[in-house]
Amino acid sequence: MAQSLSGKTVAILATDGVELVELNEPMKALKDAGAVVEIVSLKAGEFQGFDHLTPGDKVTADKAVAAVDASTYSALLLPGGVANPDLLRADEDAVKFVRAFFDAGKPVAAICHAPWLLIEAGVVEGRTMTSFESIRTDLKNAGANVVNEAVVVDQGLVTSRCPDDIPAFNAKMIEEFAEGRHEGQAAA
Repeated sequence: MAQSLSGKTVAILATDGVELVELNEPMKALKDAGAVVEIVSLKAGEFQGFDHLTPGDKVTADKAVAAVDASTYSALLLPGGVANPDLLRADEDAVKFVRAFFDAGKPVAAICHAPWLLIEAGVVEGRTMTSFESIRTDLKNAGANVVNEAVVVDQGLVTSRCPDDIPAFNAKMIEEFAEGRHEGQAAA
């Protein structure tokens, strides 16, 4: 598995309020699997990470979402936290960036509250997904089939509920990212 993502570049879209464990542990797994990882945010430079509701380490974004093209990436990771996806879903460039991965059939992994951004991008209808408990009604209202499982895979879309699910999330994320394009992802 150490080289399964060799030659692939993965974008991580995050901003202020990101849950650090949901950013750092999957990012480490991606790098350990051989991926090049770039953190994309609302602007290049530092933003505030969190350990649940407590401010934690600062994170440095490599690039601003308005200045990147999804076609240059193989896959997308969306970490959670409450404020992070809420801020991102209000940004037109972030929403377009996410939608572009689905339009191209590229794999996407989202954990915890990150599916809020997927709802805003209009890509959850008809999909089987999981998420943090408090946003499951939002997913159902957007047309997703919501289940309560540690990790769910639906045509290249990987979702998990919370930090406890990270080991299962990472394994499926790497598997789906290694597989690459999914025809069903683009068709959804």
